[in-house]
Amino acid sequence: MHAPNEMLSVNLENMVLIKGGKFLMGSDKFYPEEKPVRQVTVDGFYIDKYAVTNEDYQKFVDATGYMTVAERPLNPEDYPGALPELLVPGALVFQKADGPVDLSSYFNWWAWVPGASWRYPQGPSSSLEGREKHPVVHIAYEDAEAYANWAGKELPTEAEWEFAARGGLEGKNFTWGDDDIQMTTPMANTWQGNFPYENLAIDQFEGTSPVGSFEPNGYGLYDMAGNVWEWTSDWYVKTLDESANKVKTCCTTNVNPRVVSPEKSFDECQPDIKIPRRVIKGGSHLCAPNYCLRYRPAARQPQMIDTGMSHLGFRCIVRQTNEAVNESANTLV
Repeated sequence: MHAPNEMLSVNLENMVLIKGGKFLMGSDKFYPEEKPVRQVTVDGFYIDKYAVTNEDYQKFVDATGYMTVAERPLNPEDYPGALPELLVPGALVFQKADGPVDLSSYFNWWAWVPGASWRYPQGPSSSLEGREKHPVVHIAYEDAEAYANWAGKELPTEAEWEFAARGGLEGKNFTWGDDDIQMTTPMANTWQGNFPYENLAIDQFEGTSPVGSFEPNGYGLYDMAGNVWEWTSDWYVKTLDESANKVKTCCTTNVNPRVVSPEKSFDECQPDIKIPRRVIKGGSHLCAPNYCLRYRPAARQPQMIDTGMSHLGFRCIVRQTNEAVNESANTLV
């Protein structure tokens, strides 16, 4: 694995240059954790045009022999009270319900499946055959970071991710505009119908879809809404106002803001579990208006860093301050 400060020669093929600038981050229209709307400035960076695919991750594993968190035994000390039979390699897999369920309990559609991992996304009886171009899933934070280090890249901050996802559409609700047109002219892989039991699949997909299956946003980036949630490098806090724990610049915390301490990221509803959470962005194929209207640039959600799930992946960036990059990106914005 590369040392964090090692200057790398990075291949920017299938990356897009985002020149940076000011934008309105957040939203006052949807969920409380997206407030307040504030003006933020980010520096320029390159970002992957697509989420990292199974094919991409296979190359990394073949080159390094890396084993993901989902493929390793669990430490009982991290999960007090857990049944011994659950402390085995595995991951959380979505299970479609047979009918309406209590939406306040995710246990009604998520199941711990021993043997599930990026290689076996639905469990031991599944495989990656035909999924080579789908985004890799069941990726814990350190799995994404290990890939990024190997590739000479980094994971984006929340601000960088949201700036890229907006595609130049200032203050809009979605990556394509203000109106939710998923029931008529789908622009992303999301859930159409009543979650978690009725998926009308108007977008032609139930489950993940090959990257690039829908139109790109204004910056030429694909799947910045739906398909899979994507990791960012920021620790989760409930609000992103000025009281959040950010890196301060000489000017203002609104310049390249980020949350760098896990102190406030723990789940208050599970005080016995001391696993910090990072911000994930973009929503997934499981997002539906009746439960999780989060296939929007401003949407954000906490994710425990050790947990792999069947709707969670990532993409990488290269900041322009890395002078060793091979500046040959095939699309410039």
